[in-house]
Amino acid sequence: MLDIKFVKENPELVKENIKKKFKEDKLPLVDEVISLYDEKMAALKRGEELRANRNKLSKQIGMLMGKGQREEAEEVKKQVSAQAEELKALEEKEAALSAELKQKMMKIPNIIDPSVPIGKNDEENVEVECFGEKTKVDFEIPYHTDIMAYFNGIDKEAAGRVAGEGFYYLMGDIARLHSAVTAYARDFMIDKGFTYFIPPFMIRSEVVTGVMSFEEMEAMMYKIEGEDLFLIGTSEHSMIGKFINTLTPEKDLPMTMTSYSPCFRKEKGAHGIEERGIYRIHQFEKQEMVVICRPEESMEWFHKMWSYSVELFRSLDIPVRTLECCSGDLADLKVKSYDVEAWSPRLQKYFEVCSCSNLGDAQARRLGIRVKGEDGRKYFAHTLNNTVVAPPRMLIAFLENNLMMENGAYRVKIPAALRPYMGMKEFIG
Repeated sequence: MLDIKFVKENPELVKENIKKKFKEDKLPLVDEVISLYDEKMAALKRGEELRANRNKLSKQIGMLMGKGQREEAEEVKKQVSAQAEELKALEEKEAALSAELKQKMMKIPNIIDPSVPIGKNDEENVEVECFGEKTKVDFEIPYHTDIMAYFNGIDKEAAGRVAGEGFYYLMGDIARLHSAVTAYARDFMIDKGFTYFIPPFMIRSEVVTGVMSFEEMEAMMYKIEGEDLFLIGTSEHSMIGKFINTLTPEKDLPMTMTSYSPCFRKEKGAHGIEERGIYRIHQFEKQEMVVICRPEESMEWFHKMWSYSVELFRSLDIPVRTLECCSGDLADLKVKSYDVEAWSPRLQKYFEVCSCSNLGDAQARRLGIRVKGEDGRKYFAHTLNNTVVAPPRMLIAFLENNLMMENGAYRVKIPAALRPYMGMKEFIG
């Protein structure tokens, strides 16, 4: 969420930013919030005048009563009563204006970084760099759930009977591989100096609206019926929410955290052939990295964070590339975002496995996450997040890139970095 004073002082810049994101339907919001803000400030000013006048009249009543001038005092009391009614109406109007102003402000996109490429959608995202040689094999790689089924590692049919589409059972070595990848990612981030967290898996509505746009909330979140609670779509939600309405000493920054959680998502819409596998599902597990820092450090942390994902995937012999999201592919709160994509030797193309985002002070402003500088100055922190690993997609990339065939049978190579988490096994199968 932007600062309303910034919007009022820079309306054309804010409108130009909206155009860069190809969201022209949001252009009227700029003039609407400025008008609401002016109306709110006029109500505030009038309220202050009435309060000052009430104090003046109260003193006058005391003086008149002291002189025995009761009738005159009663007339002044009538003025006080009338102004009290006007003040009450103004306070109600101010509260309504503030609520409407906040709701509209939360729909205005954040100002994107000047380095972000301009484009309408994800088809215009820009490749930044590739890492590792693309895996080549001399046999046909099966669909990822077929690989898992070969090792007796998945049961979607039973999960469908229990929970419906979008769920699965993992079993045996495939389930162990899932847990191994998550544990390895946890320790990888701890070695980078991040503090490990297991956060709440449900959050209140004020946190939900603080960490994401209304559009994302509607598309992603499951609400608990009869409760002011939502299941988290990623641990970033509860990790950022941890700092709601806090004032952190500047000396404690940056705060670098890595968090594990299950994730729950509606995943609305059709997703083509990948929908039948475990690429898009309603429940999965994820290791996340979250940073809260000073504004001047956020871009430095942004580049560190996506590089950590690249390093981790390369340590597991998975070729990846970094893709910069264009303006039209950025969610409203984001300033800049990179996707890390893994190579699929089966499809002969890359697919998304991580998303690294710098949100500037958007989440901090919504949630009241402030910093107190050594000079006493208070300001909003910057927040960043990045996927370390989300095992469903990670498993697809891992299995395809480490699958081997020997004497007509499949085996999966376990890279050295992962073997301590797999009982020192070198292969599955």
